[in-house]
Amino acid sequence: MAPRVELLWWRGCPSWEETREILREEMEAAGLDPGRIEMVEIASDEDVAREGFVGSPTIRIDGRDVADPGEQPASLTCRIYRLRDGRISALPDRLDLREALGAASADR
Repeated sequence: MAPRVELLWWRGCPSWEETREILREEMEAAGLDPGRIEMVEIASDEDVAREGFVGSPTIRIDGRDVADPGEQPASLTCRIYRLRDGRISALPDRLDLREALGAASADR
């Protein structure tokens, strides 16, 4: 059974589409079907509360965020990631995606 992969996004965020492409590439590299990405649009404060949404884009694998959001509050906003080299980015670190996908696949 393949891991459940969700991409939570907000229409006002300019980086969700690039993140989707990165996620597709990493899933293919891991031998997973990128067509199984569940796109979850966050459009309201109710969606934010229900999903615990800390910003767009957010990727969850088997319900776990691929990058610890730390103290980020739930909000209808763009997300900021801290890359492994310390830089700030609107996109998640590919290594975080790779590791999370690998770990989820290994658990199967």
